[in-house]
Amino acid sequence: MLGIGSGMTALVFSAVVSNRWFDSHRGLVVGVLTASSATGQLIFLPVGAWLIEHVGWRLAVLPVFVACALVALLVWAFMRNRPNEVGLAPYGAAPGTPVAPLAPPMHVTFATPFQVLASVAGQRVFWILFGTFFICGLSTNGLIQTHFISLCGDAGMGAVPAASVLAMMGAFDLVGTIGSGWLSDRYDNRKLLLIYYGLRGLSLFWLPYSEFTFYGLSLFAMFYGLDWIATVPPTVRLVATTFGKERAGMVFGWVFAAHQLGAAVAAWGAGRVRTLLLTYNPALLAAGAACLVAAALVMTIRRRPRQD
Repeated sequence: MLGIGSGMTALVFSAVVSNRWFDSHRGLVVGVLTASSATGQLIFLPVGAWLIEHVGWRLAVLPVFVACALVALLVWAFMRNRPNEVGLAPYGAAPGTPVAPLAPPMHVTFATPFQVLASVAGQRVFWILFGTFFICGLSTNGLIQTHFISLCGDAGMGAVPAASVLAMMGAFDLVGTIGSGWLSDRYDNRKLLLIYYGLRGLSLFWLPYSEFTFYGLSLFAMFYGLDWIATVPPTVRLVATTFGKERAGMVFGWVFAAHQLGAAVAAWGAGRVRTLLLTYNPALLAAGAACLVAAALVMTIRRRPRQD
């Protein structure tokens, strides 16, 4: 149930919102919306770890439940599907652009996502983005977010300090992802992804040798945190540029599905490695190498003219 819920409220919404509501600064918008997950990490992780340690894991679920219920009420009361439903043109539209007339809802069936997938499956760019985002999930949610506290426990660090390091990553990610959105509106998105995946790979290579000291973990949190999910804005822009903004949300949904598959592989695989070898180091080094492969792959995408 958690998997279904988190999947249906995932980062795909940022692609839909940015392309429907904005004609300019779409990368920055995606960056801000994506960075909000880092803000949640910053707030909820230390609180949750403290509640688990002092009260129990059942009560630790309560703050998240209350926050989800509040967000559901706010969405029901204030959120609208498209700007023309409130009499507005998309933000950044040319002066004098008329408000689009209200249209009947698009007819979407269970088969629609698969039809979109079939229409893009023959394009090489889709599979490059699919593969690199698989590696993105493999090296973030599945590996670090799932196993970091256990990894720190192997080094003698308690759950609350380890969660605080994750929160520190969230603080750096807040800056890095918003900055990534701003940069993706201005620079070659392929080169940005090259830098992000490269830095992430080097950070993962460094982690086993950090000795889990304050200095070592702070250095890892800074470089890894800056590009934790900074890959999202340039990836969304590449999807929109290649496949058109009308299909961007659904195509990015398939790309993001690869992210979650990669996360699942790393969550199981890293745990299996730890069980068999009594260390996470092979999983960390393998994920770092995969990030360098992703950095090389994105540069094989043919450059296209930038679109706002």
